[in-house]
Amino acid sequence: MTEPSKNIQSPTTANGRRSVEKLGWNLAVAISFILLVYLPGREAFLIQEEVPGGYLPLLKLLPLGVAYTFGITLLGSAAAIGVGLLVALGKLCPYRWIRVAADFYTEVLRGLPLLVLLFYIYYALGEFLNIPALAAAVIGFGTSYGAYMADVFRAGIQAIPKEQGEAARSLGMTPRQAMLKIILPQAMRTIVPAVGNQTLGMLKDTSLVSVLAISDVLRVGNEYATRHFNYLETYSYIALAYLALTLLLSRLVLYLESRWLEAS
Repeated sequence: MTEPSKNIQSPTTANGRRSVEKLGWNLAVAISFILLVYLPGREAFLIQEEVPGGYLPLLKLLPLGVAYTFGITLLGSAAAIGVGLLVALGKLCPYRWIRVAADFYTEVLRGLPLLVLLFYIYYALGEFLNIPALAAAVIGFGTSYGAYMADVFRAGIQAIPKEQGEAARSLGMTPRQAMLKIILPQAMRTIVPAVGNQTLGMLKDTSLVSVLAISDVLRVGNEYATRHFNYLETYSYIALAYLALTLLLSRLVLYLESRWLEAS
């Protein structure tokens, strides 16, 4: 008798690993939220006054920063998905010059640091165009992450057997209809998890937009720490805020992935 492959995991092992991962997520969420609530709550209920440079005034400033952070993440992700899909279709286009242009785009954008790109769009192009800071941030994230998402879309589309497209065209569909109605819906099974991971990365990278004077979470913390000279306390609290936001978004991404897979 042949021994079972060691690379194949039993359902019990897979379930055990998922339970450990869930426990780790729950522990991280509990610690971050307890500290986020306890530190300002201690000032509100025990000290019973607003301490200058304390956690309670900082907490009151965070909602605006969280709104900007989430707004840029959602808008930037939507822009990156649109750009990534267009560039991926360009990479698969039968016309050579379009494929070259798409490859050139991804090579250039993946070779540029995101911070440099944000500076270039807002400050360099700002000499000729009046680009609002928020629009510059969304354009920067959309074009930069779009270059990475292009290969995600391309790989997902190429993973679908060519026979699917040929069968669709034999039924009278145009290549465009076959792509939109047959190939892309199937490719999304592999694309959605990767897009979710890119969105999580974008949430953390939104801290870079503070250089554009956008009042995101980090910008709020910078101004608060500079005003009160309490850098350790402020940046520790800001780190906890980013941790909580990332953990919550990761759970939302997993939920959307499972719902998408169930619906498909």
